[in-house]
Amino acid sequence: MRPFRFFHPIEVRYGDLDPQGHVNNAKYLTYLEQARIAYIDHLKLWDRSSFLTIGIILAEIKVTFLKPILFGQQVMVGVQVSRLGNKSFTMDYMIQEHQSETTFATGTSILVAYDYRTQETIPIPSRWREVLSEFEGLHITP
Repeated sequence: MRPFRFFHPIEVRYGDLDPQGHVNNAKYLTYLEQARIAYIDHLKLWDRSSFLTIGIILAEIKVTFLKPILFGQQVMVGVQVSRLGNKSFTMDYMIQEHQSETTFATGTSILVAYDYRTQETIPIPSRWREVLSEFEGLHITP
């Protein structure tokens, strides 16, 4: 796996914990979502007017849990695009502690370019393809 070029800090809230005192595994998906939106926003692929203008829809997600996250730990999520297809792309994630770089979880998701008005999949916009390829330092083709 290539090194991540983007990290988003996550505040572990008391409400994220389960009765065992660690972050509930469902919250990991929320952390990945927060980081995914921050990545898209960082690359200016979203104008912040409406979530419907982002033009992507989550098709699949996988998380591998490695270690529990505890309250008070400084957490960050690495995000990267590893594959650009014609209508879909793959994002990889790594949740880790800021100080020690201990990895709590890894994950992948497949997102599909989507037109919410017509409710149909569409080709990934060329601007998105250019920005993602340049940022990730890859020559990514459909």
